[in-house]
Amino acid sequence: MNMFMEPGFWSLGSAELWVLIGLLVFIGIVVAAGVPKMAAKALDDKAAKIQSELDEAARLRAEAEAMLAQIRQEKAEAEAQAADMLAAAEADARRIEAEAKAKLEETLARRQALAERRIAQAEAQATAEVKAAAADLAAKAAQDILTARLATAKADPLIDSAIAQIGDKLN
Repeated sequence: MNMFMEPGFWSLGSAELWVLIGLLVFIGIVVAAGVPKMAAKALDDKAAKIQSELDEAARLRAEAEAMLAQIRQEKAEAEAQAADMLAAAEADARRIEAEAKAKLEETLARRQALAERRIAQAEAQATAEVKAAAADLAAKAAQDILTARLATAKADPLIDSAIAQIGDKLN
């Protein structure tokens, strides 16, 4: 049931009536003081502040996305540059390897030719020494044979000098 319709509610001795009057006076003072306008203004200010923070956050997000895109682009460029540098380094390494191989083959060919020349010189020297030793031995043998034959025969100074000259001419 409705409390306002009860008997005795409207009498000045009713506590509920005085509470109602006090509440109405309080509401009147609050309205007269402009509290609803201040509350609305405070809420509007808070809403404006929140909106500006949201706008700032959106601007920062857009800025961050732009920076992220730029960083990704720079990363892609750096990776491409690194790949190019790697390819160039590999090409240089292959070129240097080919040059080193060619130089090594050239050096080996020179050393082999030098060794072959030295062997040929050693062979020629050995051949010359063998020929000289053979000639000396032949001259000595001829001298010994002729000396033995002439010892039995009469000695002739011309033959002796000719025999001595044979040894010198063969060397």
